[in-house]
Amino acid sequence: MSDDAVDALFTELPDALSPSDVSKHLGVTTRTVYSWLKEGTIRGYQIGSTWFIFKADLVSHLRAGANSPRD
Repeated sequence: MSDDAVDALFTELPDALSPSDVSKHLGVTTRTVYSWLKEGTIRGYQIGSTWFIFKADLVSHLRAGANSPRD
């Protein structure tokens, strides 16, 4: 996926996303997104019991992990 395609995937979304927003947009469960947050797979921020993910952080993570092998 090119950089333009990654940008296009997230163009219409707000700058801060909830785990539910991320799950719907990426086609995974909300539980998966919370696991990613807990494991540090994606960067997120927690205030009280509410998590949010900055769109720019998520896009950067997707670009960095494109077609790269896991450790």
